[in-house]
Amino acid sequence: MNNPENSFFYKAPHRRYNILTGEWIQVSPHRMKRPWQGREEGPQKDAGEAYAPGCYLCPGNERAGGKKNPEYHSTYVFDNDFSALQPDIAFQSINNKELLIAETEKGICRVICFSPRHNLTLPEMTVEQITEVVELWADQYADLGSKAFINYVQIFENKGEIMGCSNPHPHGQIWAQQTIPDEPLKELQAQKDWYMQKRSTLLGDYLDLELALNERVVVENNHFVVLVPFWAFWPFETLVVSRRPFSGFDQMQEEEKSGLADIIRKITIKYDNLFEISFPYSAGFHPAPTDGKSYPEWHFHMHFYPPLLRSATVKKFRVGYEMLANSQRDITAEYSADLLRKLPGIHYTDNQ
Repeated sequence: MNNPENSFFYKAPHRRYNILTGEWIQVSPHRMKRPWQGREEGPQKDAGEAYAPGCYLCPGNERAGGKKNPEYHSTYVFDNDFSALQPDIAFQSINNKELLIAETEKGICRVICFSPRHNLTLPEMTVEQITEVVELWADQYADLGSKAFINYVQIFENKGEIMGCSNPHPHGQIWAQQTIPDEPLKELQAQKDWYMQKRSTLLGDYLDLELALNERVVVENNHFVVLVPFWAFWPFETLVVSRRPFSGFDQMQEEEKSGLADIIRKITIKYDNLFEISFPYSAGFHPAPTDGKSYPEWHFHMHFYPPLLRSATVKKFRVGYEMLANSQRDITAEYSADLLRKLPGIHYTDNQ
């Protein structure tokens, strides 16, 4: 596939294997020619002013749960007022003939405000400002992961109404819990199997191959590479991979923190520039578990899952075949990477 434009796999229906999860993705490039008369989303709303009196996350405002935010001037983190997990649940379980199975799950959920400004998203922040966010992520990973009942710390962001974001003030979330969730657990097994055979990390070897082929790499710096993974499901999905293999935020060097901030800014600017909107996505990190075990096979990485397909108003839906049979996409990873790679590195609003 060194020349994707001439490749059979660039044009014909085929399957691609996700090395991190062990699952297949159906690719149907010819379907992009089909006419679209389905649902279209409304335009993304402008976040407005730097301060919103009715916003639950702005400095000094009262939150929905009744607590008041301090007059914070940088990043700000607090326990979620409507937490999906709770730390003080007594253990109970049921197992009825191995058919009805359930057990309690302890955990802690927190909210991270990236900035006091209501209208400042990650691509519009400076590298220095995003580095403060990275440092807070690292502190929270260490703090929550040090608790005896926390074995996995999931850090993520839902951006935009289309992704179900309940508040437009730019923020992320942390769900820290007792068990390792399904997606990281699949990745753990795949990485462990590879490491046992090769004595190198799965994503390290994959990154070397992608850099050599240079078909799906979007942007890079000295510490991180952003690429559209070969097996991508979402139209403009990307994977952020560290050049140096390390397992979690606790092993990240200081220069890598600023490098992560820089690469996040670079890829999110490209996303915004694609359709000249504040580009929606779900994004999050997959660091190693925090259960006290060693994970030499685990390679630090981040996923971006944006929903938009053809334009700012046409969304990719996961329905029908995707829900009942296999994940499926219409545009190839190579096509998406080429579009993103060619976009300017200056945010489109800076030219207005």
